[in-house]
Amino acid sequence: MSLAKFRLEVSYNETTGDPVAAYVRVREGKVAQTKEISAGVAFADYAADGSLLGIELLEPCRIDILERVAEKEPEQVRQFLQHGVRKEMIFA
Repeated sequence: MSLAKFRLEVSYNETTGDPVAAYVRVREGKVAQTKEISAGVAFADYAADGSLLGIELLEPCRIDILERVAEKEPEQVRQFLQHGVRKEMIFA
């Protein structure tokens, strides 16, 4: 499992400047599998060893979705997903 590398990456529409997606990066690595964790809203990327690499958000999602993805992660990752993501991107 690679070391945590927390970062928030945002993609913008080049014409309007509106945000279109946010990627909550947990670790660097090659994506081996992507799982849809909330229909059309959130997708989690995993490395070949099963470690979470990041979560793509296409619109705000419920905090319990991020908490569920983080359940098996180290405390440091759980804290980042619970408190490091802008409140505009999640809702209770």
